Amino acid sequence: MLGSIMAAVFMAGLAAEDIVLPAQPAPLHGTLLTPDGEASAVAVILPGSGPTDRDGDNPLGVRAATYRLLAEGLAAEGIVSLRIDKRGIGASAGAARSEAELRFNDYVADARAWTSEAVRRTGRPCAWLIGHSEGALVATLAAENNSEICGLVLLSGAGRPAMTVMREQFGAAPEPVRGQALSILDRLERGETVTDVPPALASAFRPSVQPYLASWAVLDPAEALSRYRGPVFIGQGETDLQTRETDAQALKAARPDATLVIWPGVNHVLKTAPADPQANMAAYVAPDLPLGPGVAEDVATFIREHTPAR
Repeated sequence: MLGSIMAAVFMAGLAAEDIVLPAQPAPLHGTLLTPDGEASAVAVILPGSGPTDRDGDNPLGVRAATYRLLAEGLAAEGIVSLRIDKRGIGASAGAARSEAELRFNDYVADARAWTSEAVRRTGRPCAWLIGHSEGALVATLAAENNSEICGLVLLSGAGRPAMTVMREQFGAAPEPVRGQALSILDRLERGETVTDVPPALASAFRPSVQPYLASWAVLDPAEALSRYRGPVFIGQGETDLQTRETDAQALKAARPDATLVIWPGVNHVLKTAPADPQANMAAYVAPDLPLGPGVAEDVATFIREHTPAR
């Protein structure tokens, strides 16, 4: 029997439970947020890349509380959510494998395990997967041939292979960083190991993380989504500097029947922000700034309209 409740905190009509999911080499942790009254569905929120915790924050300069705010917004709409600390992050730190051993499919397996836990705890026939950024691809792969998943909500997700998106992101960097990064990406794509990584790029391309990047690079988000047959919602911010409307349209092209929403003036962390890079990034460290208008509401509406009856 998976999972156990460590603690329960009740606030403003919501019950927040710290969930422990048995795993190797140590348990994984998350928060189950349950609204007061009858819930219409349950969703698992899968975090984006890097050391991102259950609230959507990480020590590399992101304190936006995006996932906590999304969970609270969903609860206000009558939807239970389970948001998680990634393997090796936050309360799940003890579950870390050696960085050199980590692969993309490790996160996919964890997403499947969390889905089963959400279904078991709520007694619902299935759970939704809400994947943000890198988590959108994790969600898509976890949903393959998985009857426990009601459908997918893909937020700020890449629609093109990782190497393509990373080239675009580093394309805006100043020289010599731009040229160095693009050269490393070329070498990684050829299957080479890069040992001479410049200090300025060590956080992105340190040798120990390169096997993970290689396992991610071979995956095509649009092709993977084309194989999934359940309901799909694609949400993209207009002022997102990390993924673009191009990505959302690529996902939509892979699944023409999906619902696509472009939120005006919303950035990668789903907050209202201008396109100017400096002002846009200020929203990444503004936990008190609410989610952009319509973000939680649009997601909740789609989930309610497409959730099967018990």
